[in-house]
Amino acid sequence: MYYNCKFKLNYLLFFCLIFGLHCCVVSQLNHNLTTKNKKAKTLYTKASECFDRYDYKCVKSELSKAIEIDNKFIEAYMLLGDAYVDTREYEKAIDCYSKAIELNPNFFPNNYYNLANIQLKLAKYNEAKKNFEMYNKFNNISSAKKSEVVRKIASCDFAIYAIEHPVPFNPINMGDSINTENDEYLPALTADEQTLIITVRRPKDQFTINQNNTMEEDFYISKKINGQWSKAKPLGPPINTHGNEGAQCISPDGKFLIFTGCNREDGYGSCDLYISEREKNSWSEPVNLGPLVNSSSWDSQPSIAPDGKTLYFASTRNGGKGNSDIWVTVKNEHGWGAPINLGDTINTPGQEMSPFIHPDGKTLYFSSNYHIGMGGMDLFMSKLNSDGKWGIPQNLGYPINTNDDEVTLLVNANGNIGYISSNRYGGFGRFDLFTFEMPENIRPERVNYIKGIVYDSESKKKLKAKFQLIDLETGKIVVESFSDNITGEFLVCLPTNKNYALNVSSPSHLFYSENFTMTGLHNIESPFIKDIPLKPIQKNQSVVLKNIFFDTDKYELKPESTAELLKLVEIMQQNPTIKIEISGHTDNIGSDEHNYILSENRAKAVYDFLVANGVNKDRMTYKGYGKTKPIDTNDTEEGRANNRRTEFKIIDI
Repeated sequence: MYYNCKFKLNYLLFFCLIFGLHCCVVSQLNHNLTTKNKKAKTLYTKASECFDRYDYKCVKSELSKAIEIDNKFIEAYMLLGDAYVDTREYEKAIDCYSKAIELNPNFFPNNYYNLANIQLKLAKYNEAKKNFEMYNKFNNISSAKKSEVVRKIASCDFAIYAIEHPVPFNPINMGDSINTENDEYLPALTADEQTLIITVRRPKDQFTINQNNTMEEDFYISKKINGQWSKAKPLGPPINTHGNEGAQCISPDGKFLIFTGCNREDGYGSCDLYISEREKNSWSEPVNLGPLVNSSSWDSQPSIAPDGKTLYFASTRNGGKGNSDIWVTVKNEHGWGAPINLGDTINTPGQEMSPFIHPDGKTLYFSSNYHIGMGGMDLFMSKLNSDGKWGIPQNLGYPINTNDDEVTLLVNANGNIGYISSNRYGGFGRFDLFTFEMPENIRPERVNYIKGIVYDSESKKKLKAKFQLIDLETGKIVVESFSDNITGEFLVCLPTNKNYALNVSSPSHLFYSENFTMTGLHNIESPFIKDIPLKPIQKNQSVVLKNIFFDTDKYELKPESTAELLKLVEIMQQNPTIKIEISGHTDNIGSDEHNYILSENRAKAVYDFLVANGVNKDRMTYKGYGKTKPIDTNDTEEGRANNRRTEFKIIDI
């Protein structure tokens, strides 16, 4: 198979997108030529030599002369078709291959294959299907090639159906604050949709011309101000350099950027993954993710999950399923772990690229040229099942996908808006960024978020604090992050359809807990905005344990309480001198005696758990206060719920 990528824009993002249209006549035909004219043969030989040098002007000139001499010279038409493919003159290539077939339908089966591939590329799906079927009728075709052609016939059938049943799609140009005469692509967005980072391909300086060797890729950043995107500006050093930087992702909270750098001194392959952390408005010196993540091959196009420790990326490393695969690495206490291939459901013998894991943590968008689609690279969606396996990829449909290459997609946290880069719809430059409303059937789960500032409740100093979002059903930490060391700012994603405990902790402070019941519909346009004061560890300071759960009128701890209680165990272990009182409280429903007994039994249940988990009982007391110490009104259900609580209070240090 002869492949050509000479005329593709060699973005570091893509390394080289190829679609392998044809089999080179020069290398595969070893029989006597179909012409007897010596001059035509001489011209053909010269054209073949020019072809090997990529001198297509010469190829076209010599073969045109040969055909003029002998208009039944089949090999000349075939090689000329090859040349037109390489120069992307596809209609002329179709004419050449069609003429070769007309002269002798059985001369070279690959003429049908080459012709069908071009027709597939040009969205001539009915014609392509017909020629693929003709190709597969030949007996000397390998079983592997026949299987490939069957898959391409299925793509033709899919495309014909998809065009007849288009999905809603109305792309809107993001405007001149984002798009310029340069190429803009690969957007990365924070969960609150306030920060946008894009890759821009531009001339190295104003005096260079638009050629590959005079262009570079850099990051640009835009902030949303009063609902409008500010003019995108270079991200600057230390991220941007004189080399190429691209193919990036930003964590949902905007705390760190993972991106692709190529041919760097500290690299392990052609392109490697790097990470930089943000403090206030500054970015740290990028750090290579290391030889366990990066290989001697091409590693690029990262996408970080909302937990901050699961990273998806594309790679051509050994051990994959095809030309490029999607891999995942998980960060542990020792660093990033060995990457794992996503497996046969996602990866194929072709190319899988540009993974984007949505902030819901279980919807993956990616591109592929092998899964059934419209031809070229198409965009797909897969959902992570409850068993931890990825579901069958779903093509996003026409006209989101076309016969052209659709390679990247970003979807906002709300799941209703997609971001793509395209040159299909006109604009300010070759590639512009567009937004569009996501069709309902390809949306991820909605994600809300909580954001604010962490500070010391007494000194008001901003604090760096650790955030843990815990799935109360499983007890697993689904998000772990930190507030900004300088500003105290934080953002934590809250995927829907789960109940969560949020624990916030900082050294020398009592932890803060919050409960989020994210079942039902939640409006991301109204996120949780909450500043969090952390109380210093001092005598008489108290904390409401918001994730301690009992059934109505019961005092047996529910399993969902475990994560919060273990956090209290951790506090007691880290501060071995403090002594605490555990208190239980009720609302005003029921008799005084009943409420005292219930509240004391609930406090004792917490006490017993702590003792069972290694806390010395001499450091704790417990007491029930019934309804005597309300912190809210008992006139509303919400107020009564706040009054039904368990607390701990420091009584000595």
